[in-house]
Amino acid sequence: MHADTHADIHLALHADRSAELRRAASEFRTERPRLRARIGWTLVKVGLRLARNGPTATCARPFRTA
Repeated sequence: MHADTHADIHLALHADRSAELRRAASEFRTERPRLRARIGWTLVKVGLRLARNGPTATCARPFRTA
């Protein structure tokens, strides 16, 4: 048995196992937005809420530095 044959068999077994794992993983995959997108839309909602309410009493004063 040559070393090339051993490598070919190993590669074929690896490809078969990885395909099997991908099929099994696809059963558990859910459709949900990515974390980055969820955080982004949450920040947009907070920003819209802040813009709608207008400036508060503390924000109405001019900002002073020391």
